[in-house]
Amino acid sequence: MEDHSKAFTRNNPQQPCPTPPCPSAPHSPWPPWRILGEWNKGPHLTGYVDFAQSIKDQHPNFDGSFPWYSWSSCELPSLSSCQTQLENCLESMAHKGIKLGTISSHQIFTTLNKWHGINTALSRILNQNASKISISNKVSSSGLWDRAVFALSARFNASEIDGVLDFEEKGKSLSIDEASYFKEAIVALRLAKEVIKMQQKWRANAIADLNRSGRFSRSLANSCTDWPCLLLELLSQAAEIGHFQPKLVINNVEILRNAMLTDDSTVCGSVYHDSLIWRIIALGANERSLPVILVTSDSYYSYQAFMDFGFPDIFVSRETFGWTPQEAKMHMVTDYFTHAEWMVIDDVIGPNPRHLFEVYVLKQSNYYQKLMDDEASTFEDIVDAYLAYLQVTVVNPSMDKALSILQKFAIDAQSGKILEHRLHFGAPWRHPPSSKDPTKCKEWAKIQLMDFVQSLVNAEFGVNYLADCSLEILDDPAAVALMEVGLLYAQRDPSFFRPISKGIQRCLARW
Repeated sequence: MEDHSKAFTRNNPQQPCPTPPCPSAPHSPWPPWRILGEWNKGPHLTGYVDFAQSIKDQHPNFDGSFPWYSWSSCELPSLSSCQTQLENCLESMAHKGIKLGTISSHQIFTTLNKWHGINTALSRILNQNASKISISNKVSSSGLWDRAVFALSARFNASEIDGVLDFEEKGKSLSIDEASYFKEAIVALRLAKEVIKMQQKWRANAIADLNRSGRFSRSLANSCTDWPCLLLELLSQAAEIGHFQPKLVINNVEILRNAMLTDDSTVCGSVYHDSLIWRIIALGANERSLPVILVTSDSYYSYQAFMDFGFPDIFVSRETFGWTPQEAKMHMVTDYFTHAEWMVIDDVIGPNPRHLFEVYVLKQSNYYQKLMDDEASTFEDIVDAYLAYLQVTVVNPSMDKALSILQKFAIDAQSGKILEHRLHFGAPWRHPPSSKDPTKCKEWAKIQLMDFVQSLVNAEFGVNYLADCSLEILDDPAAVALMEVGLLYAQRDPSFFRPISKGIQRCLARW
């Protein structure tokens, strides 16, 4: 898993100084998808899915900006829109594989037939296509498949298929047999989708009952991820070094866990997310999988997911936390900052990509030019102004949200919703206030948060929870709250519990 801090900042017109950075700054060193073009050259093909893209108020595509704190504070997208994004991306990648001749109709049939009983669905699809030929029960699956592909090819618009395959450009160089081969593969892919969607419709009532009752069924959960997982398997099988090297990048994957369920056509977001991740892991462990890069700033994928999915080594060996100072210097100096400016940035706010982007945009602003007109001003002044901006617009609101989370913890403890083993003797947080009075709960929450932050300051923000045998810190509601709002991050290798950047660390110490 690859882990980066979220990009861009929230625009706040009430903050007069410095001017909030603008996502449309020229020659920006950010966003992270600026290098996708390099990942799609030659044999390389990279699919990019950003589950935050449909959150218009918080996405750069719509002149918004990603929130610093948890996505749970935003209006989350529907699960169906996330599902559509993922499927459309994988389908377009499969079309590229077909155009290169690495995915065939036979391969699609073999992969589909390996996991699904398809005879009944194929028979119904043939009947839907007004086939007057009676279908014998003795016809093999491959025979039904060939008939269904032939029937479906007559139903689809030929120009539509040609458009997918770019035949207008290639037509002159393709023989009739080659063109027929490619068209058959495209129709076969659509047939596979129809088979899976039909089987999912048969389970619609069971899925609706599952959502109402809150129970869990692995088979029903997997049925909702059958199509994207089939595409992933096809792409993985088709991969060939030097010819077709597909990769999938999923940005803001944590949004999928909390996506809103708007109908009963699928399972809830958390179940869909777990099924998808589980099957990607299984594909890599049991068969082979294309590289899947999860981009997130949610530390769940670092210190908790391996327990939930039962794979101790998953996500660890390839986890990175943003840029190292050396990597950031290579990207930033001298294209965006001078060596002297970089020394200040590295010392004060660190190599966090979002900080670098925002300071760079601020450097290009009129505010910076006016500041530099004053002979007594230096680059340090712009960094100090940026820290003040972080304090007022990022850290303080996030700490207020963390306080409300701790306040809720105290109320839940009084209501008996907190497990007893978390409330035994010991740490102060194991003794919540004895009443549900909101004022007392808020005072208690603030004391807990101040005590926790002061302890982190005393430890110089360097807590190695495994080496120090301090796993209990991950049960502390103050620690959980600060991770939920996105100010702290718990990683597994090395097992540090720390602020997400030097800049945030300085603001926490000032709070």
